Amino acid sequence: MFALDAEHILRPVHTGDGAALARAYTANRAHLAPWEPTRSEDFFTSEQQERHVAVCVEDAAAGRGVRFVIESDDGEIRGRVNLNNIVRGAFWSADLGYWIDASRLHRGLGSHAVDRIAMYAGKELRLHRLQAATLLHNIGSQRVLTGNGFERIGMAPSYLKIAGEWQDHLLFQRIFEGPQTRSH
Repeated sequence: MFALDAEHILRPVHTGDGAALARAYTANRAHLAPWEPTRSEDFFTSEQQERHVAVCVEDAAAGRGVRFVIESDDGEIRGRVNLNNIVRGAFWSADLGYWIDASRLHRGLGSHAVDRIAMYAGKELRLHRLQAATLLHNIGSQRVLTGNGFERIGMAPSYLKIAGEWQDHLLFQRIFEGPQTRSH
């Protein structure tokens, strides 16, 4: 668990988060729609979110991914930060994704959360690299990434199907330097 500011913490997703995640996604449905895949009605239910939580918990236990929520002091979820597709071997890398509640934008939450997760990825998971992708017009996310030591490494045409269309993305990475002991 990491403190982000006086009102918010960043903690791993855990069993029982389904209802709060459903409320968060429902409250942010219009805000997130341009930045995410098209979602079914079922996605916004507590039951579907709890099923997703079970996958998150299983992935964390298996070392495949670690998903976090930004929780406010009233117990509501105000965002997500995900380390997906953790790969060991010769790569030691993961994909970073995140979103912030529309009512909490421009408070530095995204920047603080990305900073904490990058430190966690480098020091705790001992990864060599984090990659993130943003839509070409997502200037806010690009600023969060570059402000946290990520560098732009290219543009990927038709990278992800977002808002129902295959869209181009800018790719960013952050390399963690220094000796790291890797046993996998």
